[in-house]
Amino acid sequence: MDAMSIGILTSGGDCPGLNAVIRGAVLKGIQIYGKEFVGFKDGWRGVVDGDIVPLERKDIQGIAKQGGTILGTSRTNPFEGDGGPDRIKENMDRLGIESLIAIGGEGTLAAAKRLTDAGIKIVGVPKTVDNDLSATDYTFGFDTAVQIATDAMDRLRTTGDSHGRCMVAEVMGRHVGWIALHSGMAAGAHAILIPEQKTSIDQIVEWVQSARDRGRAPLVVVAEGFKLDTMDDAHSERGLDAFGRPRLGGIGDVLAPEIEARTGIETRATTLGHIQRGGTPTAYDRVLATRYGMAAVDSVVHNRWGRMVSLSGTSITHVAFEDALGKLNTVPQSRYDEAAILFG
Repeated sequence: MDAMSIGILTSGGDCPGLNAVIRGAVLKGIQIYGKEFVGFKDGWRGVVDGDIVPLERKDIQGIAKQGGTILGTSRTNPFEGDGGPDRIKENMDRLGIESLIAIGGEGTLAAAKRLTDAGIKIVGVPKTVDNDLSATDYTFGFDTAVQIATDAMDRLRTTGDSHGRCMVAEVMGRHVGWIALHSGMAAGAHAILIPEQKTSIDQIVEWVQSARDRGRAPLVVVAEGFKLDTMDDAHSERGLDAFGRPRLGGIGDVLAPEIEARTGIETRATTLGHIQRGGTPTAYDRVLATRYGMAAVDSVVHNRWGRMVSLSGTSITHVAFEDALGKLNTVPQSRYDEAAILFG
């Protein structure tokens, strides 16, 4: 390659809308700025290994409506194994890549900040299905996850109503309860349990009983990171990920037998799991992701290294990596109190 190109990578968990970001960036970059692009395969692994694929106009046609990521992703930590800034710089020089657009969540952006500090030119795009990054109002993929969770709960309601059962739906949300809050409100849940609000089993049972007494089949929505007031840590039985974070899941299965034992109501738990990140992105997420991709290319052209594109109100702006890290976008008390009016 004669001209220097821009490298794009998607890292961390997959998320509906990733392909629309790639398409938005490549399309605007080629059309408006005459730039060339390559994609790194499987997140930071591709950057460390120098594993690239071409990203030309023909490679991105029609991908905005596809879920997942055409580049593949992984939870590789770029500082482990053969990684590190020197190796990455060497690869970029050899492959003729002048800068990177890194699309990822907190782990990815923390790594991107360290690499920026080491002199690598990086622009970030926020990606978290949980909507837990504080420096942006919304992240793409969240709307899709909420829609999928709401659809699933509508279906659980049908079966709950038919059998007079209590249904417990476990949704994603490691540190924050945004998906649980939005899908629970949309589906008319009788209790929403989120990491920000430790709750007693007595209170949960009271809500379930109250719904039952009104002739309703109770629906309880719980985020994977929720803790009962008797628990110190979120429920995890699956070890740690590459960044040393516990893999969560299973709190619904802990709650269901407890609710059944205390109320006598037959109770079933369903974990929505990876269903929530799959399939095609909603129209909202496709538009938001496309705008992020286009804004990321603007940032590259204007040398805004070490910054992440961000949604503020309805405008796309940009913030420093450090402002995006270390502080979670948690559900405020007022939003929970508003939802709680609907409980029981």
